[in-house]
Amino acid sequence: MFDNKENYYDNQKDVRDLPLYKKGQEIQDIVRALAGLMPEDNEHLQILKGEMLYNAGLLTVKIAGAEGAEFYDLKMEAATFIRKAACDLKIMNHSLKDFGFEDVEYFLIVRELIDEYRLLFIEWVNGFDKWNYMIDRWGLFNPPGVTPFDKDVDDCIPFAGFD
Repeated sequence: MFDNKENYYDNQKDVRDLPLYKKGQEIQDIVRALAGLMPEDNEHLQILKGEMLYNAGLLTVKIAGAEGAEFYDLKMEAATFIRKAACDLKIMNHSLKDFGFEDVEYFLIVRELIDEYRLLFIEWVNGFDKWNYMIDRWGLFNPPGVTPFDKDVDDCIPFAGFD
């Protein structure tokens, strides 16, 4: 099975080299810095801080997961989490302001970085191999032209079991 002496991981690209990952890391660093400015005695801001750090973390973690996935539908599922995290993070400034965060103007930096991230995200998603997929029977993550009711050619392969 592993006759090739070459290490499998030597042929894999490092996700940390992707422009999208690097931009996500930049956003995460800025969010960490902003989170450090939040007063510990404000319970509401501490909850928002946790949400911000979580969403910022997803911007890189889910890229790594998607890059490790082979199939289009799995990559699109990860992309959905990334998009939601970025959108939630982008509008967080309103909640921060409502709960008294004094340095909310610095959050504009995050919003600008997310706009840059979105453009890189579009390019990244367009690079997914639409012909390498498993049919998503829920219908959310199929490539264009594939429906959840399509016949899967793999279902036609007879399986006699293991002897």
